[in-house]
Amino acid sequence: MKIKVLYVEDEPFLGRIVKESLESRDFEVTMLEDGRSAVKAFTEIRPDICILDIMLPSKDGYSIAREIRQQKASVPIIFVTAKTQTEDLLKGFASGGNDYIRKPFSMEELIVRINNLLLITQNQKNTAPQEFIPIGKYQFNPSRFELRIGEQVRKLSHREANLLILLAENRNGTTVRKDILMKLWGDDSFFNSRNLDVYVTKLRDYLKDDPAIEIITIKGVGYHFVAS
Repeated sequence: MKIKVLYVEDEPFLGRIVKESLESRDFEVTMLEDGRSAVKAFTEIRPDICILDIMLPSKDGYSIAREIRQQKASVPIIFVTAKTQTEDLLKGFASGGNDYIRKPFSMEELIVRINNLLLITQNQKNTAPQEFIPIGKYQFNPSRFELRIGEQVRKLSHREANLLILLAENRNGTTVRKDILMKLWGDDSFFNSRNLDVYVTKLRDYLKDDPAIEIITIKGVGYHFVAS
């Protein structure tokens, strides 16, 4: 069965090259040039992976990703961008992106990133999560990406939830930084390492209502997760 790709790109020349290159490698590609109809197309074709340009007519890639995430939290999303500012890329990850690739890019790099994300997603599917994971005073539902304490429920992003799963699986032990980067991003580049720091800071904030929980940075090694 062919892997289905939703590709949204408003540069027709680049779009045709990428579409034809993917199809020559046996992908099934639905390409759109306008962001307005992207979410509707996602609902209809149920792609295995989405490739979204950020700057699009009518609706940008960030908005599309957020709406797609509401429908399916686990589908991989790659952003294609000419932007180089760190804050723009962080915004992309926060809106639900799993990876990014900067223009201009080679087809070989895009194929590697697609296959890597599909492999990570498949491995996560093969590992059935518990319905609830108790973490101190919190209840964490990994399948719904929800963190609950009392009556308060926080919805986590895809990557926040997966990071918390990794830490919780090794609670009261140290999780190696490189292992986290390879499992969640597929590489341990400097940029992804900086992103990991941002996500750890977010989790510390989310878990602050239980003072017994700590995420301790072990410099040069990783993170020690203290929780009952």
